[in-house]
Amino acid sequence: MVAQSALSAYDHVIVLSGDAPQINPQTIAQLLNFHLDQKAAMTLLSADLDHPTGYGRVIRRNPRSSEVQAIVEEKSSSPAQKKIREVNAGFYVFDVPQLFAHINETFHCEPSRRVLPHRYGQPPAPGPAAASSSGKTQNSAEVLGATRASNSRSSTNQMRMRKCHELMTEGVTIFYPASCVIDNDVEIAPDTVLEPFVQILGRSRIGAGCRIRSYSVIRDSEVADGVLLRPGCILEGARVERNAVLGPYSHLRPGSDIGRRRHVGNFVETKKIKLGKGSKANHLTYLGDAEIGAGVQHRRRNHHLQLRWRSQAHTVIEDEVFHRQRQHPGRPPCA
Repeated sequence: MVAQSALSAYDHVIVLSGDAPQINPQTIAQLLNFHLDQKAAMTLLSADLDHPTGYGRVIRRNPRSSEVQAIVEEKSSSPAQKKIREVNAGFYVFDVPQLFAHINETFHCEPSRRVLPHRYGQPPAPGPAAASSSGKTQNSAEVLGATRASNSRSSTNQMRMRKCHELMTEGVTIFYPASCVIDNDVEIAPDTVLEPFVQILGRSRIGAGCRIRSYSVIRDSEVADGVLLRPGCILEGARVERNAVLGPYSHLRPGSDIGRRRHVGNFVETKKIKLGKGSKANHLTYLGDAEIGAGVQHRRRNHHLQLRWRSQAHTVIEDEVFHRQRQHPGRPPCA
């Protein structure tokens, strides 16, 4: 009703459920084509479920016909209707002029005891002015609602497996896809290898020829070609250039910029750091708010910190510096 003025210039409108993320474009296209072929006022997508409890049942005028007589919700259905396995999937195509000519008959306003005084919570009812039809999907999993806990877990697993299979067809090697978590917006170039129990999240980009070893977590980061991430590395909002080596157990916090052929080793943590070409932080080091030149080497327990006293500043270490632990007994390491 709210969108009536915006839709008035269109002949047909497709309405999708917001809680069924597995629906694919091919199914939507088939539903639209079926609607146009049937010349129906309304076409809904249905699916056969092994356990249809909680879903609205599709009642057909004739078992062999595509025409829909009614959609009966679980709470209103009879014992015989509850045995029907064909359910309303919540995806529709409407003839726009017919929809708005009969919108008060199509959508029912039901009183509610919730915060809103009324809600339009009933599914569309077949209109009296023209035929209503139903197209059926063969893959019932793509229409399951993710708002139910059991469906949500199943949908999430299926979407992640589908993402893994898409990447593998594009040339990415994933040793054990069931153990990996890869978000839908992640991009990974061919010839990269993902070992078991890797998480790549957000809008991360992984280049070609990389190897991401087990238990690494990458979020919203860019990793260029040929990078080796040893086990247990964590990257958050970081950028790693070509042929760099990280880990094991390196932690790159937001703003970390690790350049070509650079090495960040065991238990090294970085934040807002720019590490020069060929520089190394081998182990047990914190690098924060600093710009480090080329060829710099850091021994264990070195710390570069941003000091705040009246004004903000950051550490600058120029090229070819060898930075080692101080040997004076009883004094802290270099800071």
